[in-house]
Amino acid sequence: MNAVLDHPIQHDGLGRLRDKHLFRELGYVEGRWVAGEKAETFAVLDPATGQRLARVASLGEAEATLAIDAAVKAFPAWRDKLPQERSAILRRWFDLVTANREDLAFLMTLEQGKPLAESRGEIDYGASFIEWFAEEAKRLNGETIASHLANAEMLVRREALGVVALVTPWNFPHAMITRKAAAAIAAGCPVVVHPSSETPLSALALAELAERAGMPAGIFNVVTGKAAPIVDVLCRDERVRGLSFTGSTEIGKLIATKSANTMKRLVMELGGHAPLIIFDDADIERAVEVALAAKFATSGQDCLAANRIFVQRGILKAFTEVFAARIAALKLGNGLDPASDIGPLMHSRAVDKVEEHVRDAQQRGSRIVVGGNRRGESGLFFEPTLLVDVPDDAAIMHEETFGPVAAVTVFNDEDEVVERANATQYGLVAYVVTANGARQLRMARALEYGMVAINRAKITGAPIPFGGWKQSGLGREGSHQGIEAFTELKYLCIDTAA
Repeated sequence: MNAVLDHPIQHDGLGRLRDKHLFRELGYVEGRWVAGEKAETFAVLDPATGQRLARVASLGEAEATLAIDAAVKAFPAWRDKLPQERSAILRRWFDLVTANREDLAFLMTLEQGKPLAESRGEIDYGASFIEWFAEEAKRLNGETIASHLANAEMLVRREALGVVALVTPWNFPHAMITRKAAAAIAAGCPVVVHPSSETPLSALALAELAERAGMPAGIFNVVTGKAAPIVDVLCRDERVRGLSFTGSTEIGKLIATKSANTMKRLVMELGGHAPLIIFDDADIERAVEVALAAKFATSGQDCLAANRIFVQRGILKAFTEVFAARIAALKLGNGLDPASDIGPLMHSRAVDKVEEHVRDAQQRGSRIVVGGNRRGESGLFFEPTLLVDVPDDAAIMHEETFGPVAAVTVFNDEDEVVERANATQYGLVAYVVTANGARQLRMARALEYGMVAINRAKITGAPIPFGGWKQSGLGREGSHQGIEAFTELKYLCIDTAA
């Protein structure tokens, strides 16, 4: 469908969209743009200015159920399509996303706040999953088993799991949808997406492009609105056979509990609280580059963000001086300003938590070297901040900050830092900077994390199995394992003597 805009564009910046039909305010169910039976809406705000961007349809239990109905209805035909047919539609979706990169990035910066360069990077990153799983659709193979029985042929098939619910966050409103949806759709599963209410516009733009790509009605549904009633339906309905969630560990546990009665397949990417460990044999410039990238991307609102920076005593002074100078040079500002390095935080609760962590660290003996203050007319900006001498009992050493605060603490030796880095319920990613090859391998083995980055910050991508240990999640996204998560195994035993 190419329906007209739901109402004239109001926000000053939205007029810059080249394709005005990418701006949507209605939900998307069974190939139709829907306002919902109650016709209620909620406001989407630009976090940089506080200005209203949109009033988006506030759907609820009824529309969530309709989306499940539509997905159930669409499932058999989609499951039975040739893998090459599913792949071709996904490939067209990828082409449309890349062709509309600038508009999609612009929309994301308006609703999420991240600098436009980061938004462009996320569009590329998100599109890469559509491309990857378009190819994986054609490689979803089973296996043969050497038979332990006479006159028997033993085979294992992979079959589509069924309807999958996707509950996605506001910090990566594009890529967290494509990483999940492309995998499920490639496997033959329709999806019901519930995006964060802070950032629904990216999800709705993806729905518009999926429709243009020829995605059949009911395969990609977007239910916007308050999380509690919608997610409750998705968890409770036994026709939803899988659920993939990215968000906090606390909410992930709640979703897992609600889904237990229907024994859903769960894929969860939860809290991070990553350590960054810098040894005294590290090159200081490289260590600083890793620290800046691992800490300040997305204004620190990233599950991969380095929340605890451990620096060995011999390099502490030199590292801190260079790191402080680089942090002080970061520019805080509206993400639409090409000069901005750090955008706003998402909401006032996020800024409050950052302030609490900084204040708590100070009360426990930490020093602010750079930053430490709330800024901006919207009240949602926080200066890029460097804390030093942070003790292990500070809140920032135990809780995700989700903001632009680098907490630096000192360590003496390898055994000590491994013990301290592992002393957490989280286990998503750990970063290590060292020139010693043997130490690199020892640290990779010793750290209790699903991903370990050595001498670099950027490690993610479509080919890798993204996920964590302990309370940082269940399952993996990306790689061949990402599509396998949305399949069931079926064992066949055929009597060849019959």
